[in-house]
Order: sequence, then C-alpha cells, then structure tokens
Amino acid sequence: LALLARQCCDTNLVLGGGTLSPMATPPANDAPPATSSAIPTKVGNNEVTLGVAQQITPQQHKVDVYHLANYTFAAKEQQGQEKDRTPNATLQRLKGKYDNVGMQRSVEAVLLVHQRNHPHVLLLQIGNQFKLPGGKCKPYEDEITCLRRKLAKKLAPPFQYVQPEWEIGELLAVYWRPNFEQQTYPYLPPHTTKPKECRKFFLVPLPEKRIFAVPRNCKLLAVPLFELHGNPKRYGSELASLPQFISRYSMSYINPQI
Repeated sequence: LALLARQCCDTNLVLGGGTLSPMATPPANDAPPATSSAIPTKVGNNEVTLGVAQQITPQQHKVDVYHLANYTFAAKEQQGQEKDRTPNATLQRLKGKYDNVGMQRSVEAVLLVHQRNHPHVLLLQIGNQFKLPGGKCKPYEDEITCLRRKLAKKLAPPFQYVQPEWEIGELLAVYWRPNFEQQTYPYLPPHTTKPKECRKFFLVPLPEKRIFAVPRNCKLLAVPLFELHGNPKRYGSELASLPQFISRYSMSYINPQI
C-alpha cells in the first residue's frame, strides 16, 4: 500500500486515498466541592432570604487527541461504485428508497487528530464533496453496528489484515431532512410528521496508533477546525458547525514519543 502525506489548500492535509495526494468523564472525586450561598431578594423595602443555591462548576469531558504523525495512511482497492458522488445523487437515491423503507437513518463519525496542538477532523473527499466517514443504516440495523461496519469499509485495511476495533463515543449532533431537499436542520421542524432522513454524528475516539486505508476513489483529509468554522459554502452547514459541537470538550493533545 502506497503512503503519502502533503499539504493541500494551505490548511487541509491529504492523508491517503485514491490519487494518494496526502470520553471519559473526570472522576467524581476530582470535581471541585460545591459551594452554597443564600439568594437574597427584596419585598418592598425589606430584604429576605429565599433559600440556598448550589453553585457547581460544570466539568468538561476530556478527550485524548493524538498527533497526526502517530497514524499510517494508505490506499486500498475501490469497493464498488460510489453511489452518492453528488448531493443530487443522494436525494435521488433517498426518493427511490423512501416508499419501501421509510425514513432513512444515517450515522457519521467525527475522528480527531491534531497538528501543532490544534484539532483536525478527518474527512473523506469524493470529487468535490466532503463527508464524514459513515453511511446509511440498513432497515433493521442498529446505529452503532452500522457505524462500525461503515468505518471498516471506508477506513480499515483490507480484510486479510487484522481489523481494528472502533470505539463509538458520545452523540454530538442530530440533523433532520424534512423534505427531499438539500437543507437539513438540527431540530425537527414544526408540523413535520414524515421526515425523510435523520443524520447522527458520533464522536469516535482514536487510539494512539492506527492504520487507515482509503479506497482509491477517495481522499482522506485532515481539516483544521479553523478551516471548517464559518465555511458552509465549501463544506456545508453541518460540517461547518462541527467546531461548535467539539468545543464542549477539553482536549488533551498528545505528541509522539521521541
């Protein structure tokens, strides 16, 4: 398998693929002790105490993010024809299946690495379209099983090699497609009784080492958060919102051992 990494578009790192151009919650005993204070209020000219309020400092979940250099990137043979090369192709396939299977369920993985202590998200590029690794669930398939199957298909080495295990973390976001249109929403619009698709984004923590192998018709990019933020024209509104979802975590950046 050929390996190659290079800088793309000044910010995105192309890591591998077709053309080969490159949570644990803190322990409860670590939480600061809660403090209390009385809540005063005024009734007329007299101040009275209503009760005691608990003041608790919220805790961010911590995520270990390893350096990009920890990972190996390669290419593998294309596995069948890519069905959704354009947004319009996605909608047409959605329409064709809706009458038979109803609302489509899709699951996607948010995989994080870092460069210079700044988080990067791994995205697949197919033509001019950018995607998170993942895909559509089968009618009776649960979401976690589907996401693991899709990650193995998109990113794992060929089956003759040892297959990695994928830890599926927290649900980051849910998007709804109320009609057969491009626009999706991070809420179910009022009066929508028959949505056409539900998309769920899951955080998938990466281990310290991993080999990624990408089909030759794709590229794997490491895109920094500052490139995604406020850039829906290039990446779409869902991917451009990822920095807000990820900001809830406390990142622990781990560099390679020298």
